[in-house]
Amino acid sequence: MKDFFLIKYAPEIFQHTLEHLFLVSIAIGIAILVGIPLGILITRQTNLRQPILGIANILQTIPSLALFGLLIPVPIIGGIGVVPAIVALTLYSFLPIIRNTYTGITSVDPAIREAGKGMGMTDRQLLLQVEIPLAMGVILAGVRVATVIAIGIATIAAAIGAGGLGVFIFRGIAVVNNQLILAGAIPAAVIALLADLAIGWMEKKLKIKN
Repeated sequence: MKDFFLIKYAPEIFQHTLEHLFLVSIAIGIAILVGIPLGILITRQTNLRQPILGIANILQTIPSLALFGLLIPVPIIGGIGVVPAIVALTLYSFLPIIRNTYTGITSVDPAIREAGKGMGMTDRQLLLQVEIPLAMGVILAGVRVATVIAIGIATIAAAIGAGGLGVFIFRGIAVVNNQLILAGAIPAAVIALLADLAIGWMEKKLKIKN
């Protein structure tokens, strides 16, 4: 039992788990603050839908390690460490959040919109009081997908010195040590599972209310 890797590396696992959670939390927070307004924007300005979704799609298709590498020479947001890692994770999180926000709002029953307009609601009131509440379950599904993706990709952030659970994985690969690899992979998988369950629970609660 003394040699069991989770006990052996417990202090380091805790430290790198906190680093991992920090990277993902900040990135998802920024992605929500930017992605949801962009999703709303393309429901109002349909001519922007293809360019915005197209750019988000392209960002999603760039291999994660390549994106981290491409950010290294970029001024201000690039380099080595936490900042470029957060930027990369944020970019990867945009697509599901923007797409689901757009899908959720455009899927609201037109009859409900017409009823709101008939009551004298402005477009802003209709958005805030009708469309977003009804679309929130779909929006949360996008946040759920983005969060799980970010947790997985954040392991690669260790390659540019941002810390996180990927430190164990890269170290384990370097010395061919499966215990080290698992010390990073298992906590990352547990975090992803817990995040998925938590946001999924919130989705179900919203569906019941609606």
